[in-house]
Amino acid sequence: MSKKILVIDDETELLKAISIRLKTSGYEVSTAQDGQEGLEKAKSLNPDLIVLDILMPKMDGYEVCRLLKFDEKYKSIPVIMLTAKTQDIDKAMGKKVGADDYITKPFETQDLVEKIKKYIGE
Repeated sequence: MSKKILVIDDETELLKAISIRLKTSGYEVSTAQDGQEGLEKAKSLNPDLIVLDILMPKMDGYEVCRLLKFDEKYKSIPVIMLTAKTQDIDKAMGKKVGADDYITKPFETQDLVEKIKKYIGE
């Protein structure tokens, strides 16, 4: 059975590109375009891993991550932050809210796939 990945990002083209790449790598992919929708989908789908942008409408990625990581039911889901925020303070905040990894944009999709494999295998 293929692993489920939830990608939460407000950039439509990026969502499409990541989805295609992950599907060709054998993953089942769901997407959300804002933090609120992402949080709801994370709770209803219970994915194996979440790829999460920080700057989004309705609720930012830090808040989504924090709410999931402090919930006993979802805290074990690995979260990879994928963001244009490159400052050390941003990375520190990602760690503080419980993110398992942090990738800055622009990025290579292969690097993302490698990180995903590190957390949930193929």
